[in-house]
Amino acid sequence: MNVRVLRIELKRSVAPWAGAVVLTPALAFLYLIPGSWWTGTTAWTAQWTSMALWTRSLLFYLWPLAVGLGALQGLRDHRSKMSELLTSTPRPARHRAATLAGATAITLASAFALLVLVGAVQVVANTEYTHLGWLPISLVGALSLVAGAVLGMGAGRALPSVLTPPALAMSAFVFTALMQTSLGRTETATATELPSTEPNRISLLSPAVQEVRDALVTLSASVHVGQTIWLLAMAATGFALLVAATPRARLLALTPVLAGAVIALLVLPSDPRRMYVVDKAAAELVCDGPVCVTKTQQARLADLAGPGKEALRRLHGALGSQAPVSVRENATVLPEGSTPQWSRKTVLFDFDDDIIASAKGKQLTWALIANGMVPGCTPVGWSSFGGDLFAQTVAVGWVLGDLRPLPGTPASLRREVDAETRPVWKELKALPRAEQLSRINTMRAAAFSCKGDAFDALKGGASR
Repeated sequence: MNVRVLRIELKRSVAPWAGAVVLTPALAFLYLIPGSWWTGTTAWTAQWTSMALWTRSLLFYLWPLAVGLGALQGLRDHRSKMSELLTSTPRPARHRAATLAGATAITLASAFALLVLVGAVQVVANTEYTHLGWLPISLVGALSLVAGAVLGMGAGRALPSVLTPPALAMSAFVFTALMQTSLGRTETATATELPSTEPNRISLLSPAVQEVRDALVTLSASVHVGQTIWLLAMAATGFALLVAATPRARLLALTPVLAGAVIALLVLPSDPRRMYVVDKAAAELVCDGPVCVTKTQQARLADLAGPGKEALRRLHGALGSQAPVSVRENATVLPEGSTPQWSRKTVLFDFDDDIIASAKGKQLTWALIANGMVPGCTPVGWSSFGGDLFAQTVAVGWVLGDLRPLPGTPASLRREVDAETRPVWKELKALPRAEQLSRINTMRAAAFSCKGDAFDALKGGASR
């Protein structure tokens, strides 16, 4: 396939439109529709891995579009009523198929690469942590668009009907939807007895990935290998259908995709903990004395070190030998719905925590004190309002000697928080020092074990 033939093919095919249809809606989605891809440490322009995963997640609907557009391209010879003429020419069918598939593959891969480039330019400006671990995620994403389009072309050539493109696009969309819901998820039991599901091996046959929940999470190498095998087999079947001239050849053309699915399922991990894994290099700690963050957030260490050391000093003054001795970004990634795990000797925090994300300077010190006193027992991936926040507010007021709203407390709820916490704080401060410490220790026991109500403990009730 020389450059002149390729240029002609690009002019007379829907390939350029396929690239535009992939790129334009993707950018519109990321820039115009607000969502979790806009904010926090997992924003699509915050870190390299997050950017790669968010752009891959868009394949939930971009991949069905690629399949449908490929099928439309595959109908071209049938629509022009020149199929018999082309078969009578001496040029091998595989050459024509390569030209047709190559033009669309180049435009789709270029469109996805441009989408990644738009994100990459912004990531460079937002993080000091650079690595190449994100590249396989994006390469597999580009391959999935190409494979889907080539499969669509082959199906369009084998089933020459105006209904083929929309039927294939809808089938592909149903496939990606099922992989994200029922067929691709397995219900799991958690200690909190809250309903929870985890991805299973079959879900990895989808080109899309699940929503980015943690900046430290990436796809494992076995996932990349298994998905590459599956997508190459899909492309092989599509190309074989493009050149097949008899019903028997079309049936044989299905062999690669079936064999590829079997091999891929053997390679893909069955354990969810080996699908989405913690990037150990990204989770390495960078420290300033007792205050540490992961490499992904090393640019924020300078602003955190002072407030972190001040929080430790304040906690030691209030708790003595029971106080934590270090502050560290939480690099442990637990399954959604599971109970958090905390350490009494380390103040663990998350930059996406509401009270941390909105805090600076002195307020950051208050937020770290709150996490050191009452780290919170809301199940991973869930949100709540009430007992933990009330207990944190009172505990910080007890350490600082002054009750004040915590950073991140919505203005609309501050009056309610004050009404709940001020009577408890006043009662606590009126008690003898020994009794105050007793209640604080009971509160912390409930908070760190996640087996009681920390706020009830502060009020003098049972902790269990």
